[in-house]
Amino acid sequence: MKSAIGIIVGETSPMQFKFMIGRHVGRGAYVKVRGEGKDWVLAQVDEVKRSNAAYNLAHMEKGERGREDGTAREWIVAQARVIGVATGKGLRPPTTPSRPGEEVFLADERLIKGTLGLSQGRMYIGKLRGYDLKVELDANSLVQKHCSILAKTGSGKSYTAAVMLEELLEKKVALLIIDPHGEYASMKSPAREGDFSRFKIKPRGYDVTVYTPANMTVNPRADKLFRFNGISLNAREIARMMPEESSNGQIGLLYEAITALKAETDTYDLEDVIEAVGKGTSKSKWSLIGNLEQLNEMGIFSGFPTEPEELLQRGRAAVIDMTGIASEMQSMIVARLLSELFEARKLGRVNPGMVVIEEAHNYIPERGTGKAASTSIIRTIAAEGRKFGLGLMVISQRPARVDKNVISQCNTQIIMRVTNPNDLKALSKGLEGMTGELEEEIKRLPSGTAMLVSNEIERPVVVSIRPRKSLHGGISTPIVAPEEEMLDRPAEIRVEPPERRAEGGLLRRMFGSR
Repeated sequence: MKSAIGIIVGETSPMQFKFMIGRHVGRGAYVKVRGEGKDWVLAQVDEVKRSNAAYNLAHMEKGERGREDGTAREWIVAQARVIGVATGKGLRPPTTPSRPGEEVFLADERLIKGTLGLSQGRMYIGKLRGYDLKVELDANSLVQKHCSILAKTGSGKSYTAAVMLEELLEKKVALLIIDPHGEYASMKSPAREGDFSRFKIKPRGYDVTVYTPANMTVNPRADKLFRFNGISLNAREIARMMPEESSNGQIGLLYEAITALKAETDTYDLEDVIEAVGKGTSKSKWSLIGNLEQLNEMGIFSGFPTEPEELLQRGRAAVIDMTGIASEMQSMIVARLLSELFEARKLGRVNPGMVVIEEAHNYIPERGTGKAASTSIIRTIAAEGRKFGLGLMVISQRPARVDKNVISQCNTQIIMRVTNPNDLKALSKGLEGMTGELEEEIKRLPSGTAMLVSNEIERPVVVSIRPRKSLHGGISTPIVAPEEEMLDRPAEIRVEPPERRAEGGLLRRMFGSR
């Protein structure tokens, strides 16, 4: 056994103790002491303090220095919080305090890994901070019991989400990703840089298909169009895609028009519905026609719809890239898409899988922070998805603005740096076991590290997230060029004549010439 790093001093309790450090040990380190019998008590260092009784405030006021004859001794005392007693059958809470005078040792990696439960599966997301120890999660538990990734902007939440998704794809899990900014298309390509040797991984690309609800001109990186069935829609299906402020009178007109259409034909499209509404005499029809024409112009309805079975394929990610779609329309698309997918899953028509929602505060806003048509179905999936094999991963930079009903259903939480007081308060309310110490830890997390909170792990742990195997697509666009680039640029910027600019101008391209 390695030599002791300190000795317990002062008062102790079953849940914490202090020890005088004999050699260096840092905050966050795992230590062990002998418990009753042969079992080890595992603890983690919460705080480290340094003191010198011979060099105190009184000496400072007199301008004196501490004595240098060896009597001005300096003490370093660490405070450790007990995690539990490691037994052959797992971890149990301690019932008696550790004895003052007991030696304290650094915990070995085998004890840490087995006691904390860091090897519940084969989803390798990173290493325990400060240790060469893999943190691995169980894919079944993660998908079935849902997951949330919460962090402030720039802390690496999308990067970390992609690491999780890579592991799920390698386990042949079917993924549907709601992607507002087109960040996940890059997962097709292998990463070009990263500390691959340290984490013992190899770059690779994944089977990713990008769908656009817009068109290929607006979103050229898409592989396919995403479309709903537009043939013989009933009034309820159309109403779900209309703005929430649509009046009951407009909805009534819609029902009347479609009832008349069905009396004439079994097959009709949205243009037929618009024409049928136009035949009415009510003044409310014009607002309804405006909403219907907006839907029609989007092209989201088609005679060649994207089937739910196509979107959930084992080992493949289907990305719904919302680039070019207005925010209020995004939530309506998500509402209908997830409703159809959930119904198909309940009937066993599609594979089990996971729905990933980036920028979740836009699709499931907390009460009082906004409304979204997609809130209801996402809540339903969070509450009932486990029974039907449909998991949920929500990702957001504003925890305070995400529906707490959904966050509370997530068994696994990955929290990166958060500093906003409202967001920290929301985390405290939404996550079990959140303490003041954990809040302070979250505020200080450096980039690339995350706090992992899960019922599968005995205590929240801080993880150094492994590099992505696939190419990262969420890099911020630089606004100010580096100084070297500025020096290379010509002093004058060429300006085209007005008539040349007009030929390719935005307004001219949009509206044409007079």
